[in-house]
Amino acid sequence: MIDSVPSRFLHSMDFAVRAPGKADMRSWWLLAPCAVLFLPGCSPSSKDAAEDFTSGHIVAVCSPDAWPGIESCRRAFEALYPEAHIDLREGTSREAVAALFGARADLAVISRELVPEERRAAVQGRLEVDGYRFARDAAVLVVNPANPVTNLTREDARAIYGGTLRNWSVLGGRNEPIESLVPPAGSDLMEFFSEEVMQGEAIGSGSRTVSNDSEAVRAVMNRPGGIAVATLGATALGGKALRMAPVRGLAYYSPDLEMVHDGRYPVTRFYNLYARSRGPALANGFITFVTSMDGQKLIRSSGLVPASVPVRFVRSSPMLGTHSQGDSTSTP
Repeated sequence: MIDSVPSRFLHSMDFAVRAPGKADMRSWWLLAPCAVLFLPGCSPSSKDAAEDFTSGHIVAVCSPDAWPGIESCRRAFEALYPEAHIDLREGTSREAVAALFGARADLAVISRELVPEERRAAVQGRLEVDGYRFARDAAVLVVNPANPVTNLTREDARAIYGGTLRNWSVLGGRNEPIESLVPPAGSDLMEFFSEEVMQGEAIGSGSRTVSNDSEAVRAVMNRPGGIAVATLGATALGGKALRMAPVRGLAYYSPDLEMVHDGRYPVTRFYNLYARSRGPALANGFITFVTSMDGQKLIRSSGLVPASVPVRFVRSSPMLGTHSQGDSTSTP
């Protein structure tokens, strides 16, 4: 059981914000002309300056996909530090980055990496930005539990949502129409799915929009032929999450914690915290908390996979090679 409010206060050593590992350096390299890492040696040493990390007021714009975990962290942080106030506002990742770059927000919480045009804008505007990965998530395909199909390739998913694959019998299922459900246009999840799975192809006109994971799961539970795009957290709501392979002939991976954490599930993404290097110290204090052990426990309890602390799994999920083999999951 994870306590709703962690008992450990931030120690002065916590303000040496962890630099990203090798995998995290990609976005730093692209921002190299303008990015300055927040290093331990740059931390204020006076008592008044140190208190800025746990007091004051900041505005954070947060992607809806990251909201539950970040809201839990905000409540815990403010309970620990009553003089800190984080005004958390919802917005897409594009809106969050635009608000950060335009100095309308002090922190952007996004469910992807910075896209090339955002990196170019930072460089051209001589904006120094620090980024920290704090979670991993996946675009999961959820079907009715009675559907005998358990595995898809990315090409299968693209054909389903492009409208060229319309019956489950082609995939070893029953002879019934496929009813595809998608997140709202413009949402972070829809943009990610369009880029990683559709690869520029348009979503077919027969797809129906569902507003969130709960609606997606309810829809497939009521439709034997339904299939919906959802986040990893939807796997706890019901339905059956399909395994996926990047291409036919390679192993199929379950969208469970271990496969997403290791990046073996083909459609995974990082969640990131971005702040201006010369922004309020409180933003860095909150980032430190989110990426700490206590913060990562809250991120995990929200349905995301922690990205900045070690994660232990009891066993790995088996890798399956056909469309119809039985189900198995891993235990964190």
